[in-house]
Amino acid sequence: MSWSYPIKSFNWVNNQMSGLHKSRHCFDKLDPATGEVLEAVIQSLEGDVLSAIDSARKSQEYWARVPVKDRGEILAKAASIMDDCADLARVVALESGKPVPHAVSEVSAAIDCIRFFANESLNFIPESLSSSNPNRTTVLLRKPVGIGALIVPFNNPAASIAWKLAPALLCGNAVIIKSHELTPSIAIYFAEIFRRAGLPDGILSVIQGKGSTAGEILIGNNDIDFVSFTGSVTAGQSILEVCAKRMARVCVESGGKNAFVVLEDADLDKAVHWAVKSAFVDAGQRCAAASRMIIEKGVYEEFKKRFIDSVSKLKVGITEECDFGAIISKERMDRILSEIASVKESGATLLCGGEKLGACQELGRGKNGFFISPTVLEDVHPEDDFAQKEIFGPAVAIFKANDFTHAVNLANSTKFGLASAVHTRNFDIAGKFRDFHKAGVIRVNGPTFGSEPHWPFGGEKLSGNGWREPGVQALDFYSSLTQFSIDR
Repeated sequence: MSWSYPIKSFNWVNNQMSGLHKSRHCFDKLDPATGEVLEAVIQSLEGDVLSAIDSARKSQEYWARVPVKDRGEILAKAASIMDDCADLARVVALESGKPVPHAVSEVSAAIDCIRFFANESLNFIPESLSSSNPNRTTVLLRKPVGIGALIVPFNNPAASIAWKLAPALLCGNAVIIKSHELTPSIAIYFAEIFRRAGLPDGILSVIQGKGSTAGEILIGNNDIDFVSFTGSVTAGQSILEVCAKRMARVCVESGGKNAFVVLEDADLDKAVHWAVKSAFVDAGQRCAAASRMIIEKGVYEEFKKRFIDSVSKLKVGITEECDFGAIISKERMDRILSEIASVKESGATLLCGGEKLGACQELGRGKNGFFISPTVLEDVHPEDDFAQKEIFGPAVAIFKANDFTHAVNLANSTKFGLASAVHTRNFDIAGKFRDFHKAGVIRVNGPTFGSEPHWPFGGEKLSGNGWREPGVQALDFYSSLTQFSIDR
């Protein structure tokens, strides 16, 4: 199956496709599945960023006065248009290097999220507060924060945009989306869809390019009232530092080193099934993917045997029957392979994988694609970088736990705290794991990944700074609360 790339590059969007900027500063976006140039992407310059901010500043107050019900109707119409936009899933698949069914599922999740927040417009009413003064009436009102920067990651770009964009618009904010340079065109599709849905000019703009250029200009501007960021720890820390100087609001989700814990009484068939899914979802390029398998010693060898057997049957490529696709870029592929080589040199045992797969064999093309075979290692020291850093690829370490306490300690032994899963038939033990393990998402007898629009997602420690997206809790980030009282 092949497609022609259906869109052109645009350096910023003011709710109307503005066309190519006369500066023509471009960088190449490569196809992860083939290593070939997919498109030339225009780098947004300082003038482009300032134009987007100026448009937002001129339009935001008008948008804030639009009744929230009407804002919700625009979100609902955008979701309906997106339902009919097959090209969006194709672009997600092409830019991300993932099988089309996976891209379709991601776009469906984005649509569900937009619809969820469209429906929340019906619940967007002042909250009545009690008072000890019988002559006082007090309500709590939501107001827009103002102008925001939405900085989205390359992994699950459609879903990530929806998580941020839908609540931000519902609350009456104007926003500028900073596309990730490795998935640059998906935000432009969103902008065009929302334009068609009736979103007024200036409320949504898109800029493209590297974070060190367009992104730094954007977050450093004094007119940016809030930043929602998903990405690396170092980038999140830098954004927090810049925005602290003007007390701008910042939401950070910065990944995880997620634990998948299997206790001796677990249903091993179920545990192996979800362990494989959790480890290799989106080639491990998912914030909630499990990269540490922690197995109690009584079932360690049996679990390992079944796990490796299942992993060896995984198909890598971009056709419909494949289990996961490409690594997003050659640079990231090389970094993952380097981490695998380094941990092997430190004494880890390679159980399977660890190789570059240049081509999607089912297609018989793309010898320079960015594929890595599913990789499992044991004898990794818990303090090794491989066990501590987010590798963000199809490579996992398997650890033996002496007992439940040891398993919990291993699960807590990193500076991250995003997502985890524990497999056990004993729900009292599951409750203890919940109480003692530090993570924003804990699941019992299931995967570490997978979220729904009404579920707030986020982490502890280095995984985030306390805010949650999506869910109704996201409205607390994208709106300011005003206590309004009348004394009669």
